Amino acid sequence: MSLKSLRKKIANNPRLNSAVEGLFAHYVRFAFRTSRFDRTGCAEMDACVARGEPVIFVVWHQRLIMAPFMFNAPEGARICALTSAARAGRLAGQILVRLGWETIPMSSHKRHVTLSREVLKRIKQGCSIGIAADGPRGPARVSSTVPIIWARTSGARVFTVAFAQKRVIRFPTWDKQMLPLPFSRGVITCAEWTDAVPRKPSEEQMETLRLSIESALDNITDAADTALGKPSENPNH
Repeated sequence: MSLKSLRKKIANNPRLNSAVEGLFAHYVRFAFRTSRFDRTGCAEMDACVARGEPVIFVVWHQRLIMAPFMFNAPEGARICALTSAARAGRLAGQILVRLGWETIPMSSHKRHVTLSREVLKRIKQGCSIGIAADGPRGPARVSSTVPIIWARTSGARVFTVAFAQKRVIRFPTWDKQMLPLPFSRGVITCAEWTDAVPRKPSEEQMETLRLSIESALDNITDAADTALGKPSENPNH
């Protein structure tokens, strides 16, 4: 057996994957609970969720791993995230499931229309939707139009969210994915994106809206970093 085949066999081992998922989920929970986080600007999003009003929760992919703790949902509240069909995406999805989220797996065989219908179905059922605006493949901090399309078709309110932490590990991924370290200090920030989305926006209007939500995400993420005295990590600056 070649080394490549051996790696593939190990990567596809259900027991190993389950063990890794459990280890990561336990670690992220431990890192959060042993650190001191200040949570600011989240009151309106929390109020929406508390009264059963689903929201669209938007982050940069780099900060996605802490999403279950950024979304402060009361018991019984639902939130769903889209996950990539790639191995890393499946791993991330199962970690989110272990931390209380639902997932909708994306697939190259699944049309965008079918995927959007599933998302809208979940929103109608009262489930909030979480999305990394630049995921799953990037480029980093370049937003897609997906949150805008979902906001237009569902009427759900959109909140941009970010976390920052004094001590993190950065993975060698396209977005320099951040893994929090325990016994640290962090912040969680949130702001509603309130631009009106026309029922049938032109290409020019859609691009303006895309740039607007991209700027809003940059601003909230930079605000989180600034609160800890850290420089912006925006690769486009």
